[in-house]
Amino acid sequence: MTDEVIARFATIPTTAISDATGGMNNMDAALKPLRQDYRIAGRAVTVKLPGGDNPAMLRAMRTANPGDVLVVDAKGDLTKAVAGDFVVGMMKTLGLAGLVVDGAVRDVHDIRALGFPVFVRGTTVAASSKTGEGEVNVPISCGGAAVRPGDLVVGDADGVTIIPREQEQAVLQKALAKLEKDEAREREVAGDIDAVRRYLDMMASK
Repeated sequence: MTDEVIARFATIPTTAISDATGGMNNMDAALKPLRQDYRIAGRAVTVKLPGGDNPAMLRAMRTANPGDVLVVDAKGDLTKAVAGDFVVGMMKTLGLAGLVVDGAVRDVHDIRALGFPVFVRGTTVAASSKTGEGEVNVPISCGGAAVRPGDLVVGDADGVTIIPREQEQAVLQKALAKLEKDEAREREVAGDIDAVRRYLDMMASK
């Protein structure tokens, strides 16, 4: 059932999921994919880091399962990268589904060439530090959103949103209903100038 739920969410735009949750679990709009076509859906493996440090993230990679998404709270620090193309390449080899970082990465050109979904606040030229501080699989705040280990992470060109595990079924049904409603509305007015005018008049009268 879990894999089925992830597969269903993988087809739903983050905008519909946001509507289904009332926008309560969205990350900061500054966290964006390095490529517009990137999309992620998977379980969160959480990492809490001092800004610009990365050994705890490497530990998290070792414990993650294929299909998981590493979600890294790096305190929004853009002065040092928590990963470059070498580390991201290892994530791809391990079969992870993506990386979300409230912080920075580097080697952007080569990361894009890997085709591995990375969502990040920014980029930098500076390497990470190696103090070894940090925690793995603890509740974190990433981009202003609360994330717990095992929560569902969905990201696309519009941004990243979190679905708490215990709310998955309810959010899924609401998001699907929202999509169906939006699609019906689009079919009703598509290419029909009179239908568009009726819709505008209806909305303006509210």
